[in-house]
Amino acid sequence: MTRMAIFASGSGSNFQAIVDACRSGALDAVPALLICDKEDAIVVNRAKAEAVPSFVFTPKSYKNKKEFESEILLQLEKHKIDFLVLAGYMRLIGSTLLTAYKGKIVNIHPSLLPAFPGLDAIGQAISYGVKLTGVTIHFVDEGMDTGPIIAQKALEIEPNDTQETLQQKIHKIEHEYYPQTLQQIFSNKGEKIIR
Repeated sequence: MTRMAIFASGSGSNFQAIVDACRSGALDAVPALLICDKEDAIVVNRAKAEAVPSFVFTPKSYKNKKEFESEILLQLEKHKIDFLVLAGYMRLIGSTLLTAYKGKIVNIHPSLLPAFPGLDAIGQAISYGVKLTGVTIHFVDEGMDTGPIIAQKALEIEPNDTQETLQQKIHKIEHEYYPQTLQQIFSNKGEKIIR
């Protein structure tokens, strides 16, 4: 069974959805570790409640990214992690982790990439007045939301949608779609899953 480390920086609603899918048997994987870069993040409490071990670090207490990613790598090895799942982790992954987990790091992003990469994708979609947005799950490379796309799900933006209502709709899709897509990734080992 695939042992995942879930990387998150905030409330951890996608972390919770993934853990719930594992517990229910919908996702055939083990949420073996949480990696978090914010001590006061709600996701840390979620991990405690679910008895998922955590590694919480403060980036500023390290000289550079290579140093804290080397520390993360030691934790990943200690917990025998096979695959990295980014779920609201607000940092770019550096070469230390990209090299160690080549082709085994995925991210979820609240837009139809390549549209609206980076921060506040939902706000950007509202500001630009687009009629369609959605969710993208992609492999992680050194860029910001630039890795190969695995799966996308579109969502129509209604005329009366606000940033808040759109965010709720996107979260609902993410919470179902991310565990489903991870299950496909883990059950299609070696097969091409990009579609």
